[in-house]
Amino acid sequence: MSGTHDTAHLALPHDAATLHVTGKARYVDDIPAPADCLHLAFGLSQIAHGRIAALDLAAVRAAPGVVGVWEAKDLPSDCDCSPSNHDEPLLSGATIRYLGQPVFLVAATSHLAARRAARLAQITWQERDPVLSLQEALEVDARFEEGPRIWQAGDVGAALDAAPMVLDGSITMGGQEHFYLEGQAALVLPQDNGDLVVMSSTQHPTEIQHKVAHALHLPMHAVRVETRRMGGGFGGKESQGNALAVACAVVAQALGRPAKMRYDRDDDMMITGKRHDFRIDYSVGFDAEGRIHAVDFVHYVRCGWSQDLSLPVADRAMLHADNAYHIPALRVESHRLRTNTQSATAFRGFGGPQGMLGIERVMDHVAHHLALDPLELRRRNFYADGGAGGLSAPHAPAAPPPEDISSQWKPDEDLASRGAVPEGGPEVAPVSPAPGPQSTHYGQVVEDFVLNALTARLAQTCDYAARRSAVADWNEANPVLKRGIALTPVKFGISFTLTHLNQAGALVHVYQDGSIQLNHGGTEMGQGLYQKVAQVAARVFGVPVGLVRLTATDTGKVPNTSATAASSGSDLNGMAVKAACDTIRDRMAAHLAALHQVPPQSVVFAEGGVTVGETRLGFAEAAALCYQGRVSLSATGFYRTPKLDWDRLRGQGRPFFYFAYGAACTEVVVDTLTGEYRILRADILQDCGASLNPALDLGQIEGGYVQGAGWLTTEELVWDERGRLRTHAPSTYKIPACSDRPEVFNVALWDGRNVEETIYRSKAVGEPPFMLGISAFLALSDAVAACGSGYPALDAPATPERVLAAIRRMQGEL
Repeated sequence: MSGTHDTAHLALPHDAATLHVTGKARYVDDIPAPADCLHLAFGLSQIAHGRIAALDLAAVRAAPGVVGVWEAKDLPSDCDCSPSNHDEPLLSGATIRYLGQPVFLVAATSHLAARRAARLAQITWQERDPVLSLQEALEVDARFEEGPRIWQAGDVGAALDAAPMVLDGSITMGGQEHFYLEGQAALVLPQDNGDLVVMSSTQHPTEIQHKVAHALHLPMHAVRVETRRMGGGFGGKESQGNALAVACAVVAQALGRPAKMRYDRDDDMMITGKRHDFRIDYSVGFDAEGRIHAVDFVHYVRCGWSQDLSLPVADRAMLHADNAYHIPALRVESHRLRTNTQSATAFRGFGGPQGMLGIERVMDHVAHHLALDPLELRRRNFYADGGAGGLSAPHAPAAPPPEDISSQWKPDEDLASRGAVPEGGPEVAPVSPAPGPQSTHYGQVVEDFVLNALTARLAQTCDYAARRSAVADWNEANPVLKRGIALTPVKFGISFTLTHLNQAGALVHVYQDGSIQLNHGGTEMGQGLYQKVAQVAARVFGVPVGLVRLTATDTGKVPNTSATAASSGSDLNGMAVKAACDTIRDRMAAHLAALHQVPPQSVVFAEGGVTVGETRLGFAEAAALCYQGRVSLSATGFYRTPKLDWDRLRGQGRPFFYFAYGAACTEVVVDTLTGEYRILRADILQDCGASLNPALDLGQIEGGYVQGAGWLTTEELVWDERGRLRTHAPSTYKIPACSDRPEVFNVALWDGRNVEETIYRSKAVGEPPFMLGISAFLALSDAVAACGSGYPALDAPATPERVLAAIRRMQGEL
């Protein structure tokens, strides 16, 4: 038996696209609340570190509309909101750890009334000097582990001593605000038996369930969490929604009334965590040919006031310290530092972008020192093609290297085709540094490396060599406007590094009219997960996608779910749904085969129907026959990612099922008088394996690149000397706008399939494209380098002010 209607690879629109553009998509704040619903707000601390000497909430309690006020001592427990270390009480108590920490909770008859009342508290503070910066944390040894975590492969000290050349350097990179369009929100409905139903804008419904149950001393079966969709998450709703759900649950249980909470944007940015700031120091040993012999990294990570997910974030930064390069001796030392700022949390890439930017800075620095083409130096240090890499790489015949194709550059050529690599012209031969496969610094064999061919193909299709020459000519002739270009690769590991999270469940029903309903543990945040999973189910049954309906993610239907994070949503939930659908299809096939006295293997589900021997049935007719034959048309499915074996303490094993690859070439122009710049063009080639939905994947790639470029250019978080976040609104924090996108934006999918047995041989696409934005940052560095002598050593975010300062240094004025 089989299903052959291949809906799994169709470029279909997002399942809620019409709802999105018409404004009819329903989010938590759009759910009609009961008439007696209460609205909540937190009263926030106004100091970053210290204690509360006196707290007078009389004016808050007397404010119009206020029904209840809670301090920490009034709560049923500490109401811990931490995803990891039980160190995040819902309310501060007397000790304050960051400016913006919730101190008390107000319940009122309206959202506005609650917010107004929360501002009436009379609080006497005993302020202490806060620890805000990485340097301050190092000086007082404020950290989350006793000492640094160190992973190492090879004798780095000896390799640096023996290297013909050594460079030292440092790069700092700022954090990033998630800026999801829908803010944090939760609604809790008390039930008549003491149970609670929680509507939450969360990437992790099971964690919400666990935290609410723990806070109220309830069994988990007494708390049901539902999430239909989020208006963006980016990791910011993996753990940061816990506080709202717990607060609503406390009020709902105490007063027996529904409770709702949403953060206004200012409160959201003041309360919730950001991407982790990093400083990375490095020493790199290399030879005159640009071969890297050794790298010694030291990562300094600003984690904020609580542990949250900082340890695995810092671990993933260490795991991606090699990016695409086989470095014989590599050492990574990681310091996880505690500060009196918002608790840094999960963000798209989860530490991978920070670790990757470190090694890309190293490659850029070495290339500049040797006056080598930066792409050529990168290619000389790539991992070798894996022994199993043939499944992922299309045929790439030998051809001249990039520097020999400059005569083919056509400045006006339209390369804007989407979804396929532009045709025409000779193909560039990949450069493999040595026979493979090779191992990473943490011991995982790189079996599926395709970047030798992929970057060569992108260099050819985007005319990299000719454009680099044209940029040099432009810079020679233009003293004010300088251009820069950079082509950078991405190798990103796919799986949760906490191994037990790599599991998923699903529940599928086939109704007697042939319609199909399914549920799984993944959450929809705009990325198109629901549509992809519906396509998987439709393929198994050989029916149109329109017959499949996904219901809201619900802990009462699929228990013990993992967060929709780590780019794992389609991989995990797609396989779980397929397992459930396969079970039902096989039951149907067995029954129908018995009715028609044919082998079950001959039953074919395809083109909206079922062929049984010489008989053709519509799918609805087949479902009705199975129902009448008392065949169960409901099944659960389960999937656990295979091959994983990871010891984080030793830093050894296989933390990832596979790697996703990509490359981007970005060209920029910089005004040397002001530091302002524009991204002129971006060309991207991304490996999605056998894409489940090319249209959705292209959207993820475009958005990921722009968000990644925003992190490294315009998005600057600024705290003052008291620890107050000054960039706490759209007026002071600049995310990329539509006008900031590249004027020419060419995005294509690498034509391959996953070497591992993922869902229909696809690859994850949520996080890997984010790091393509590194090419924009290094293109800016390339443009600044044209302004004088020496290496620019640009820090991130490369705001116009930072770019201008770097230009002045290059010109000897600073």
